[in-house]
Amino acid sequence: MSDTLEEPRVRIARELPFSLPLELQVDDRDVVAELEKYPEGPERDEFALEALKIGVLALRRASTALDGEFIQRETNRMLDSLQERLTSHSELAKSRLETELKSYFDPQSGHFTQRVGELTTENGGLARLLKDSLDGDKSRLAQTMVSHVGEHSPLMKYLSPNQSDGLLTLLRTNVESQLQTQQTRILSEFSLDNPGGALNQMIERLTAKHGTLSKDLQNKIDEVIKEFSLDKPDSSLNRLVQNVNRAQQTISSEFSLDNERSGLCRLKTELTTIFSAHVEASANFQEKVTVALEKLVTKREVEARGTQHGGVFQDAVFAFLAQDAQRRGDVAEFTGNSVGQTKNCKVGDVVIHLGPECTAAGARIVIEAKEEARYSIRAAHEEIQRARTNRGAQHGIFVFSRQCAPQMEPLTRYGSDVIVVWDAEDAQSDSYLRAAVEISRALCVRCQQDAERQQIDFGQIDGTINEIEKKAKHLDDVSGWANTIHSNSAKIIDRVRKDHEALDKEVAVLRDAIGQVKHALGERDDADAGSA
Repeated sequence: MSDTLEEPRVRIARELPFSLPLELQVDDRDVVAELEKYPEGPERDEFALEALKIGVLALRRASTALDGEFIQRETNRMLDSLQERLTSHSELAKSRLETELKSYFDPQSGHFTQRVGELTTENGGLARLLKDSLDGDKSRLAQTMVSHVGEHSPLMKYLSPNQSDGLLTLLRTNVESQLQTQQTRILSEFSLDNPGGALNQMIERLTAKHGTLSKDLQNKIDEVIKEFSLDKPDSSLNRLVQNVNRAQQTISSEFSLDNERSGLCRLKTELTTIFSAHVEASANFQEKVTVALEKLVTKREVEARGTQHGGVFQDAVFAFLAQDAQRRGDVAEFTGNSVGQTKNCKVGDVVIHLGPECTAAGARIVIEAKEEARYSIRAAHEEIQRARTNRGAQHGIFVFSRQCAPQMEPLTRYGSDVIVVWDAEDAQSDSYLRAAVEISRALCVRCQQDAERQQIDFGQIDGTINEIEKKAKHLDDVSGWANTIHSNSAKIIDRVRKDHEALDKEVAVLRDAIGQVKHALGERDDADAGSA
């Protein structure tokens, strides 16, 4: 029969869903009180599920035997959880106990001593509490007694003889029925005429035990007094004082630097170790940075002494011009390693091919970059002329490195060529190189078309070029002022900002002028095509 009942149970268990939604309204005060201890949310839900699970298991245990394996698993889990919580609670309780004992039982500043003094004074909290609770008709005790045992209280109503279902009516009925039965027996027990009565027996025993009782009572009182005496070494009060002193000494030793095993001493040792390691790591990092900087400085010095440094400057110039040319729609080509139109001649580091959007599309601008102290302005002018011939360019730009440039203006035009001073590590000098490229582009546009045939006024372009040269000269003067006059730094910075803005505006005007030239040439070509 047991097999027959077991088979449906297994089948039903296998058909159970994985979860079951359940919404309950709890009105039991004990259950509500326990649930209120946990904040609303997952923590309260987890506690309710655990309580429901325990209840279900208890009900199952009351009806049938529990599954041994399930009980073992749950018991192990609960024991592990209990062990973990007990361990955590033990550590927390120990820490809190040490702190609380010191704060409460310290003879100098303990809250216990202060609080006992406050409570035991004549106007202390204990006296006030007893007075408020017990003294007078308006005391809490009187009000509580009136509310519970007063004339109009539920108890008095229940005890009222006028209530037909009151307690007194029921008691009267029961007592009257029992009084008649017990009256004779009680009177006999308390009658002195009955030698075997309870009253006679009590009188005999009291007479016999009175002496022993008095003596034992005095002994008990003496023992109690001894337990609260400081003169007795093993009294309860002495043991309490010893335990408090011992706890105080333990706490003081934990915060003493003289004790090598104290927590404060261990904390100091740990912090010292961490600080030493940090100082050592900082020193190692500083040493590595110093070595890296020395290597970098040595590398730059070697490059400055050798021919490789010039190649680095040429690469920087090409990178700047390539980015600027891409933004304008031109093409920058590095030609410093290839032979040009002149036999065995590699003069001309970069060639800019003007793009199709430019009026002078296809024109070439050659750039020669040098970072050598031996070059003078005259040598630079001759070098850029040779570069134009070697690369078949209409105009040229000679770029001096600021570290090796001779005494000159930062931007100067000599006919078809422009000589500019540029520093790859100074972003402010980028305006000079951009202005030099704009001037060369404008000169290419001017040379591309015949001024008289197109009837185009190049006065604005020439004025813009002169203005750019003037602003560039101002920038160089301002740089000199900034290096020598610290008191006028604000004025110099403002002057540099204004000249940079003016230089950018002049470059924009030059671009507009080139655009007008391009537009005029386009209209002329359209007119020629229409007439044809």
